[in-house]
Amino acid sequence: MHVSVLYPVMPTDPHLVAPFAELVSDGLGARLWQGQSLSADTQQVFAYLAGRGHRVPVGTSVALMPLRHPLDAAIQARSLAVLTGHRMVLGLGPATPDFVAALQGKPYDSPRDTCVRYLTEVRRLVGAEDGTPADGDGATVGLPGMPHPGVEIALGVLRPTLARAAGRVADAAVTWMTPPDYVGDTLLPALAKGAAEAGRPAARVVTVVHAAVDRPGRNAYRLAHAAAHVHLSAPHYVDMLRRAGLRVHHSRPNLGARTLVDSGVFLHGTPDDIATGLSDYGRVGVDEVVVNVAGVYAEHGQPDAVRDLRDILTACREAEDRSTTG
Repeated sequence: MHVSVLYPVMPTDPHLVAPFAELVSDGLGARLWQGQSLSADTQQVFAYLAGRGHRVPVGTSVALMPLRHPLDAAIQARSLAVLTGHRMVLGLGPATPDFVAALQGKPYDSPRDTCVRYLTEVRRLVGAEDGTPADGDGATVGLPGMPHPGVEIALGVLRPTLARAAGRVADAAVTWMTPPDYVGDTLLPALAKGAAEAGRPAARVVTVVHAAVDRPGRNAYRLAHAAAHVHLSAPHYVDMLRRAGLRVHHSRPNLGARTLVDSGVFLHGTPDDIATGLSDYGRVGVDEVVVNVAGVYAEHGQPDAVRDLRDILTACREAEDRSTTG
C-alpha cells in the first residue's frame, strides 16, 4: 500500500504548498494530492511546483465536474503529466446538487449517469500515451495527439451507487473519510460488480484519511472538528458514515467530530499509532492512503502540519521496513 500526502486547504500562496511537495520529492510520500480549490487553482499550483523543480506525481481529490468541460479537464490532466513527468491521477466528482444547480440552473438528473458520461468522454479526449490523437466523429471534438506519461482517471465515491459506476469506467476510486471496514465490506464489492459488468479490471482504491499526532496543547476532538465539520454537515457524508455504523447527524458536527475520533476514523496518537491505523486500510484492500492533516493545519499552522506529516510518513516507512526484513 502506498502512502501519500494531501495539501489540506485551498492555497492562496503556492509557496506554502512546496514543503508538502518536498515530502514526495524526498521519497517519504508517493504522491501529492490536493482537492478542488476556488482560490489558487489546483492544476496551476501543481504546474507552479513542477516549474520550481518539484516534478512529483500529483492527483486531484477531487476536481468538481461542473467547473470544467471534459475537453478542458483532459487538456489540464495530460499537460500536468507532461510537466511533472509522471502519470497524473485526475480524480473527479459530481459536486453537490445545490452547487450544480447554482452553476447550471438545475441539479444533474442522474449524478451516476453524468459521471459515467463525463469520465468516458475525458478518457477519449486524453488519448493514448503514445500520442495517438483523440479524433472527433463530427459530433464531438478531438484533441491533437501528444505523447504523455499517462492519466489515471478516478471518480470520487462515498456510497455503493457511485462505486459501482467507478467500477465500470474509472481507473481508480477516491474515497474520503471512509472507515476501513466500510471500504472493504461495501465499496470494494460495488467496485468489483461494476468492473465485472463492464468486463474491465477493477479500479484501484485511494482513501483520504484524517490524522493528527498527539502533542502537548492539542485536543483531538477540536482538531477533528476543524478538519471535518464541513463534511460532517453534509448529508451525503453523514449518510455514508451512518451506513458504516457511526452515530452522526448533519446538525451536530461537533458530536460527529467526537465520533470520528472515538471510532478511529480520525487517527490520533503517536506516529506509530497512526501508521498502524493506516495499515488497516491496506488490509481491507486499499491501494493508496492519503494522509490529511487539515485539523493541525487549521489549528496550529502549516509548519506543524508538515512536521506531523513527516513524522507519520517516517513511521510508515519504518513499519514497512520492519515487515520486509522481519
